Amino acid sequence: MLYDFDLYVIGAGSGGVRAARFSAGFGAKVAVAESRYLGGTCVNVGCVPKKLLVYGAHFAEDFGQSQGFGWTPGEAKFDWATLIANKDREINRLNGIYRDLLVNSGVTLHEGHAKIVDPHTVEVNGERYTAKNILITTGGWPQIPEIPGHEHAISSNQAFFLKELPKRVLVVGGGYIAVEFAGIFQGLGAETTLLYRGDLFLRGFDGAVRKHLRDELTKRGLNLQFNANIERIDKQSDGSLKVTLKDGREFEADCVLYATGRRPMLDNLGLENTGVTLDRKGFVEVDEMYQTAEPSILALGDVIGRVQLTPVALAEGMAVARRLFKPEQYRPVDYKMIPTAVFSLPNIGTVGLTEEEAREVGHEVVIYESRFRPMKLTLTECQERTLMKLVVDAKTDKVLGCHMVGPDAGEIVQGLAIALKAGATKRVFDETIAVHPTSAEEFVTMRTPVA
Repeated sequence: MLYDFDLYVIGAGSGGVRAARFSAGFGAKVAVAESRYLGGTCVNVGCVPKKLLVYGAHFAEDFGQSQGFGWTPGEAKFDWATLIANKDREINRLNGIYRDLLVNSGVTLHEGHAKIVDPHTVEVNGERYTAKNILITTGGWPQIPEIPGHEHAISSNQAFFLKELPKRVLVVGGGYIAVEFAGIFQGLGAETTLLYRGDLFLRGFDGAVRKHLRDELTKRGLNLQFNANIERIDKQSDGSLKVTLKDGREFEADCVLYATGRRPMLDNLGLENTGVTLDRKGFVEVDEMYQTAEPSILALGDVIGRVQLTPVALAEGMAVARRLFKPEQYRPVDYKMIPTAVFSLPNIGTVGLTEEEAREVGHEVVIYESRFRPMKLTLTECQERTLMKLVVDAKTDKVLGCHMVGPDAGEIVQGLAIALKAGATKRVFDETIAVHPTSAEEFVTMRTPVA
């Protein structure tokens, strides 16, 4: 049968655009449908604007610390509207770049909502197109639990477009998005509370990292409320919000931001017209080739719920393009040793196994840890401390995990990820000469295991 396209991609986020561009580069006839914004979550309401806001929030500290180095900063004033307008301008620029990337690589772009009519047909803006393969890369969407008054809360999506900086913010959640937004609002001058239903945030991260960040955020004056859950939100006559917790306590806030999880974006996608199945969490089920239960339909990225990170979606998109149209270059995605950063203030950078994971899978481990006040802070009043940690296999000397909390943790861990991927041992770390004076050198100068 002759199809209109070899590949029809639904969703122009990181993974979809990568798969589309490279498939077209390999000679395939490709179309992409996007109903919202080019670049997906990451570019529009995720990693990119978030990092810009984190940079903005960091300046308050820089002004304060500069005095130890002889500077007398004038009165610093922050204007939220300027930051948001400049952020929007940059995002618009990136949307244009994504459009150019697609069009210049020969991909047909359909701007509208795509619905799957049958395993080989997609409908967009009233037109039907046939395709040999359909790729679902529709990503995720934040969800707010349906408690009484949930309509008064916002999600991370709306946080990027607030008209003004709220004076009092209550952030709900214990994942990295909640922790990052709490740092942003607090750094920009809002009175901020982070509320989480568990004992300690960032489940799945190394225990030392979680505790260290808790202590640092507490030092900074962030109000951390653990084992706490919201019963209801009521809007007051003055526009403020009264938040009642399940234990009866009450909080006043001007903004309640929920960052308690994301669901796969499958609304009105037409999956019922296909054999595609979902897992128990509602994500699209795929095999190791990203194939769904419907042979002509594939899926990747956040919508399959594996590792919800932009670089992972990019790698998956690349793998699909190669497998379909350049099989001699195909390599499966390796999900081990994926480095990640959390742009909390201070940052977290991590790669490999946590101490808990390493013990759980049966490694006998030796732990190296260093906590210190970075050199930059020695001339200031700031008491922030940096944490660095190595998890080492006692039998093979292999470094199983690297973890850091401190300035530029993401930048430092990226280089270490290469070493861990290459199988570096602790001896290799020890024999590597340090770059002095830096914080990063601490990773190659830790000699004494912690008891």
